[in-house]
Amino acid sequence: MKKHYRNENDCLNCGTILEGKFCYNCGQENLELKENFGHMMSHAISDYFHFDHLFFHTLKPLLFKPGLLTNEYMAGRRAQYLHPVKMYIFISIVYFLLLFQSGNEVVNVKDTGTRPANVEKSLDSTKKAIAKNPYIPNAAKKEIEKDIDKSKAPTKKGHAKVIDSDAVQERGPNKWFHPITKDSTYKLYTANQNKLPADERDNFVERLWNKKTFSYREKYGPGAKDAFLDELKHNTPKMMFLLLPLLALILRFAFWKNRKYYVEHMIYAFHFHCFLFLFLGMIMLLQIIIPESWGINGWLKAIATFYIIWYVYRSLRVVYQRSRFRTITKIMGMSFMYFFAFTFCLCLLFFVTAII
Repeated sequence: MKKHYRNENDCLNCGTILEGKFCYNCGQENLELKENFGHMMSHAISDYFHFDHLFFHTLKPLLFKPGLLTNEYMAGRRAQYLHPVKMYIFISIVYFLLLFQSGNEVVNVKDTGTRPANVEKSLDSTKKAIAKNPYIPNAAKKEIEKDIDKSKAPTKKGHAKVIDSDAVQERGPNKWFHPITKDSTYKLYTANQNKLPADERDNFVERLWNKKTFSYREKYGPGAKDAFLDELKHNTPKMMFLLLPLLALILRFAFWKNRKYYVEHMIYAFHFHCFLFLFLGMIMLLQIIIPESWGINGWLKAIATFYIIWYVYRSLRVVYQRSRFRTITKIMGMSFMYFFAFTFCLCLLFFVTAII
């Protein structure tokens, strides 16, 4: 949208005499004060989300010219491209919003107030399926059958409580999200811990884990594990802010002979993750749009994998100017280091989510 500039050449912000459309002293643009609502909103959206020519001018080299943006930034040609940190924040927000849309809803036991017509049949079929499942211990089967029988009985309101089938299965095997104690409540657990000698009590991590699991089970019931996993997933963007400097550190050691500053490796890390999130976001959108009946999702994933591998190879060659053989060997070594860094960040993410 066309901008309307003032005819006067004095800066309204600091009073400096202007020699162009921007003040060289404070940087304010010499725009008309009285503008219509459309101009005001378009400028606000453009400034905040960077939906102007800079975004689209940056998009092409980011996707199809690996390493070019990093070289351009370090050469000082920056005005025509988005800043890597601002671009990363925007693209990562969009990517993780798309990623979170595929999450599962938290399952809760709910009192519907009225019994559906087919609830008896559904509960009976669930009971039979549990009884036939060879992977569920007999003790667990008996507990599940008791809960199903209780759900058939009328509540105080005269209605039946409906148990979601997923919630019933939550009591089966692989139930890892549980307190590390035989106590039934956190209050009882705390009381029993206080009775023990100091050297026999649970350590700090165990106490925090038990507090977390008890509170989640009290709040979410059988859906406690899903709620915890959902919180874990929403903390993933925070993990990336730790992984980015670790990747830059890996690049620093891998390409030590290039004698680049740490910040130069950091710029490459931002640009690479911008590409990765943007490209994976586009693949996710295609998977949503394209029907599964077409049977091309497998091909789509394979093409995306090969393109990402090629992008890494090409971008490293462009930025660090090493031979083909040295670049490939560097990628192999960096892959192991990045895997360990990613695993470390993932464990730290799990630990922080569990104790906070």
